[in-house]
Amino acid sequence: MQINYKFKDKFDFWFFVPIILLLSIGLIAIYSATFNNPIAENNFIRQLIWVGSGIIVFFVVYSIPTNTFKNIAWPAYIFTILLLIIVVVMGKRVSGAKSWLYVGSLGFQPSELAKISTILALSSFLSKKEIDIESFKDILLALAIGFTPIVLILLEPDMGTVLVFITIFLTIIFWKGISLFGLFIVLSPGVVAISSMFGTLPFIATLVIVAVILIFFKKGLIFSGSLFAINLAAGFFTDYVFRALSSHQQIRIKSFLNPMSDPLGSGYNSIQAKVAIGSGGLFGKGFLNGNQTQLNFIPEQWTDFIYCVIGEEFGFIGTVITLILFLWIFLKILKIASTTKNEFLSLTIIGILSLFFIHFMINIGMAIGIMPVIGITLPLVSYGGSSLLVNMALLGIVANVYRTRKNYT
Repeated sequence: MQINYKFKDKFDFWFFVPIILLLSIGLIAIYSATFNNPIAENNFIRQLIWVGSGIIVFFVVYSIPTNTFKNIAWPAYIFTILLLIIVVVMGKRVSGAKSWLYVGSLGFQPSELAKISTILALSSFLSKKEIDIESFKDILLALAIGFTPIVLILLEPDMGTVLVFITIFLTIIFWKGISLFGLFIVLSPGVVAISSMFGTLPFIATLVIVAVILIFFKKGLIFSGSLFAINLAAGFFTDYVFRALSSHQQIRIKSFLNPMSDPLGSGYNSIQAKVAIGSGGLFGKGFLNGNQTQLNFIPEQWTDFIYCVIGEEFGFIGTVITLILFLWIFLKILKIASTTKNEFLSLTIIGILSLFFIHFMINIGMAIGIMPVIGITLPLVSYGGSSLLVNMALLGIVANVYRTRKNYT
């Protein structure tokens, strides 16, 4: 049976098929991860319901008028900021972070909704004709939009989600066309702060590099001096920020630097994850036959460490197939962002791509031991209702822009 050409032209099956395949891989992995775990025995059924609901959300978002996204950008942003304030005051604490709100028995994370609204609001602001991304005033306004949810999420605290928001912000302003010096202004305090965590020598070396770059750009003594002072302050106050984190997050960062320092405590997840993936070999141990998976050596293996289940039971082949499906989706999204001439839509799509990519990089990095364990899920694959619905809505936006792409090219 042939598909009507007009329908094929408006719906990219080669974008939708890998999404369905990843959802299916997730369901298989969640079933295996919870098979011998009485506490999570109902998670597979719940995820199956969320997957069905997510597909409905995808097609609803795909079908609405494209200009709706810009119209709802600011109301949605204000609404989610209010939700983030509420969750800081009266949210439920889970795994050390007060990040959940409950309506009856239904729980959700406002930070998930804030991902969509922040992308839309930042894209709406930067796509205005009068905005000059090289203007210090406009950079500050963009920072205010991007970092207001970040500050509120830090108060929960949820460092993993903070990293996602920072990546979204940096990617969008880069796509907007910020200069190298503008990007340096935004990035340098963070780089200095991170370097200070590794000791005095790396901190001083980074400050010297910052000073050399400021001299190279020749932006004036007062401006350059002020920017250097900001970088210096960022390094000195890193310790205060670190102390503000919850104890379990401090332990996770320390165990990332040296997992073997506490192999039965903070470094346990990282070590067991690498054992699980490494033991899978080329073809894996087979469905429901993974030792680490079925004996529950890895806590919460249906969420943050779902990739370990795939690696152990389906081996190198299974992990590579998963990677290829993600990369295929990323390339499809990048192509749409590159071809649309509507700046708001282009910025929105690139923001969506950055969100999925940073989740992808951090989650798999956690599983193979090159990233700290900071509670980041694998999109479309890990267990979780609110994150899955948000991810499907974001992909629905991408499909929607593809549907109407000829109106904006």
